[in-house]
Amino acid sequence: MDHGKTTLIQALTGVWTSVHSQELKRGITIRVGYSDAAFYKCPSCEPPLGYSTSVKCPNCSGESELSRVVSFVDSPGHESLMANMLSGAALMDGALLVVAANKKVPQLQTEEHLLALQTLGISQVVVVQNKVDLLSYKEALASYSDTAKFLKAGGMSKLPVIPVSAQAGLNMDALIHATETAIPTPERDGSKDPVMHVLRSFDVNKPGTPIQKIKGGVIGGSLTQGAFKVGDEIEIKPGVLNEKKKSYEPMRTEIVSLGTGAGMVEEIRPGGLVAIGTRLDPSMTSGDSFIGSVIGRPDTLPENSTKSEMKVSLFDRAVGSGGEDKVASIQTGEQLRLSIGTLPALCKVLKSGKGEIEVELRRPVCLFRGSNVAISRRMPDRWRLIGAGTVG
Repeated sequence: MDHGKTTLIQALTGVWTSVHSQELKRGITIRVGYSDAAFYKCPSCEPPLGYSTSVKCPNCSGESELSRVVSFVDSPGHESLMANMLSGAALMDGALLVVAANKKVPQLQTEEHLLALQTLGISQVVVVQNKVDLLSYKEALASYSDTAKFLKAGGMSKLPVIPVSAQAGLNMDALIHATETAIPTPERDGSKDPVMHVLRSFDVNKPGTPIQKIKGGVIGGSLTQGAFKVGDEIEIKPGVLNEKKKSYEPMRTEIVSLGTGAGMVEEIRPGGLVAIGTRLDPSMTSGDSFIGSVIGRPDTLPENSTKSEMKVSLFDRAVGSGGEDKVASIQTGEQLRLSIGTLPALCKVLKSGKGEIEVELRRPVCLFRGSNVAISRRMPDRWRLIGAGTVG
C-alpha cells in the first residue's frame, strides 16, 4: 500500500530511492534505499518557518545556516516485506512513520511498523500524515484526530504528528523542524572499537571495464561506534562459506576509499550512511551479498555463533494479523525468523522456557551480547512479528 514515503524522501532529499525494476513496476519499496539531506535553519525566522533543505531561506530569502546532515533509509512499507523493513530500521537513531491521510487509521502495517520500532528500541519517532492535499480541510482534521487517538491508545500520545503533502512540498518546514527537535543526534563514543552493520554491497564496475581499471567491491552501511580511516585493515563477519570445510570464515581486506553523502572522505565516524571501497573481488559483493554482515578491526568482533540464548517477550497478538491471531508460547523444535541487526536469520528452537529460549541458527551470525532481536513466526502463509528478544 502506497503511503507516499518514497515521494516524501524525494521531497526532502531530491533522490528517488526506489530504483529497482520490480519496485517501479509494483509501486512499492522492496529493497532498502537510502539518501542524504542537509537541513538548514534561517536565524531570522521563527520556527518552524525557516527550516528547509536550501541555503537560501524560502520564507525570507535570507542566508540559512547548516543545522545538520541527515541520512534517510527508505524501508519497505508493505507488510509482506517486514524482514526488509526491520533490516533498515536496525541502523536508525529515529524514524519517520508515514501514514496516508486518505486511508483509514491505523492500517495493519502502521501498527506493525510502530511496534517493530519499539521492539528495536527506536523511541524517537515523528508521525507524518501524508497526502492531506487529497482531502478537504474537515476530512484532514478527522484523519489527524484518528491518528492522535491511535497513538494515545498505544501510549504514544507525545509523538508529534505533522500533516504534509510530499507531492506538493506542503509543510516541509514543519516536518524538518519536528525531525530536528524530536530526533536529536545521539552521543556516541568514538574511542571504542569500530562496528559497522552492512545494509548494502555492490559492484560499481560497468560491463566491459578493462581489468586494470576495475575497482574492488563496495560495502554500504552505518558505523555505530568508533572510527575508520582510509588504509585501515578491516575484518568482515561471518565472512564467506568455505566449500571444502563447510564453514564460514571471516574475511580481511583494506579500506581504499570512504564515500558519504557529502562526498569522498579520509575518515568516518558514527552517524549517517557510508560506502566503503575495498580490495575485495567485486563479484563477491555484487547483489547485496554481504547484507547482515558486521565490519570491525581484525580480532575485535565477537566470534561467529550458530547458537544463542536470549530472553524473550511475546506480544498478545501477532502484529499485522488484524488482532485475530493470538501468540502462543514458543515451542521447542519450531522454526522462527530473527531480525539480528541488518540480517534476517532463520533458526530452530532448541529449548524453550519461561521468558527464555535457546536457538540454533541456520547459518553463523556475528552476535553482540545485549543486542535487540525481533522475532517472527510463520502464521500461516507469511512471517508475522510476535515479540522481541535480547541476546544473552
